[in-house]
Amino acid sequence: MERHTAYISVGSNIGNKLLNCKKGLSALTESDKSIIIGQSNFYKTEPVDYIDQDWFINSVVKVETILDPFQLLYELKTIEKNTGRTDDRIRYGPRILDLDIIFYDDIIINSSDLIIPHNRMHKRRFILKPVCDIDPKLVHPVFKMDMQYFLDSLDDKEQGVFQYCFDY
Repeated sequence: MERHTAYISVGSNIGNKLLNCKKGLSALTESDKSIIIGQSNFYKTEPVDYIDQDWFINSVVKVETILDPFQLLYELKTIEKNTGRTDDRIRYGPRILDLDIIFYDDIIINSSDLIIPHNRMHKRRFILKPVCDIDPKLVHPVFKMDMQYFLDSLDDKEQGVFQYCFDY
């Protein structure tokens, strides 16, 4: 079977945020259709767009998968639902678990169901910082610039992102 590389962001800002993220990542690998081959640190991150909510815990994983992009999206949405996520009443609002495909190989998809690369990732410190933990030289297939370039281009006063320290 053909294997593909995808980068997936994971985040939570409801309940035990770190545990929610870890459960989501564990569920992702349970089917043996995707394996984690790289993971960033966990970060405590300031909400963006809808700011009247608790801060998030975020991370990014690099996976090897046999799923096509739409199958992977379906699996991620199923995992979110199984962990208790309900329909979002507020766009960019609080969520128990959020799993997003950031990159899938170097393909570009722009459909009503799926946009790859993630259409706002190059402006989101909570995605860029974790991606740079894994591969700062990863090149955006649309803009043809690497992740470190985008991270360095952000205004330092926006989007607080702090490495999350926790006891094991």
